[in-house]
Amino acid sequence: GRRSAQNNWDFWTLLPECFHQITILMSDRGIPASFRHMHFFGEHTFSFYNDKNERFWCKFHFKTQQGIKNLSNEEAAEINGMDREYHGKDLYDAIERGDFPRWTMYVQIMTEEQARNHYENPFDITKIWRHAEYPLIEVGILELNRNPENFFAEVEQAAFTPAHVVPGIGFSPDRFLQGRLFSYGDAQRYRLGVNHNLIPVNRARVEVNDYHRDGTMRVDGNYGSTPAYTPNSYGFWTAQPEVMEPPLDLEGAMYRYDPKDDPTDDCFRAGGDLWRILTEDKKQILIENTVHDMACVTDNIKYRHAAHCYLADQEYGERFAKAAGLSLDKVIELSKLDNDGLIQATIPGSV
Repeated sequence: GRRSAQNNWDFWTLLPECFHQITILMSDRGIPASFRHMHFFGEHTFSFYNDKNERFWCKFHFKTQQGIKNLSNEEAAEINGMDREYHGKDLYDAIERGDFPRWTMYVQIMTEEQARNHYENPFDITKIWRHAEYPLIEVGILELNRNPENFFAEVEQAAFTPAHVVPGIGFSPDRFLQGRLFSYGDAQRYRLGVNHNLIPVNRARVEVNDYHRDGTMRVDGNYGSTPAYTPNSYGFWTAQPEVMEPPLDLEGAMYRYDPKDDPTDDCFRAGGDLWRILTEDKKQILIENTVHDMACVTDNIKYRHAAHCYLADQEYGERFAKAAGLSLDKVIELSKLDNDGLIQATIPGSV
């Protein structure tokens, strides 16, 4: 159907945990100039564990070595009108001419004790770990140095899943990640078949010995006459306890959690942090882009977003309110309400 700014902003402002992402989207980084000129971040928290059975929580970052470059709305509109595959073409052409794009890989590390005492849920994908508290640690370089030779064989049949990790990397209580650990494999079984791990682009580089048998398109001999069960008396493969994750200590109550019902959950801290590190010209772009995108949105939703901006940073709220032609006094009053009160005060016809 037709895209609606009214619907977009109504939805976003009813989910204040979106605020940090919306601030990024409306900033100059909302339209990257190319895939080569943007950073990549793993939203999920994974874990590292060592030979002492110690676990550390981690987040992955990939920072472009090509530098950040972005497009204005006008530039993006012009390019989109001429070449709707611009980003893919730019990446393909750069690799073809030997201008291989590179990203420096970093990790952030948090101990289990730090996680227990952290001021917000460290496994919430809408939150960030401040770099001043958990500095980036350089690990290596990711380089893209070859284009696919056969798109179907190497891209269409590729089966990525966050559940595929090497020994030493594990998972976390991140509920969104836990859902993806199951759903990705399930989707690949539906799309490519139960034996998709035997397709060359997905096949492990080392021999895999397990008890997974049969199924359609099993073309590798199906382990021949070896036993198809475990335990067995023939000395065939057993589990490797040395690659098992350390036990996870659980504490506290388990229940359905909605951050909007938690008065200690700050949905605006990350957005405020981002605002305060922007240069003056970047702040102005953020305000202009937001006002432009909300031009056709009703005032009640504009006030709801303005209150969120004010909660993130007073200057942020003041500048958006002024640019959008809103009453600052009303924005300040709305910012004093809890989430339910703000919603009730900004329902259609209330402003």
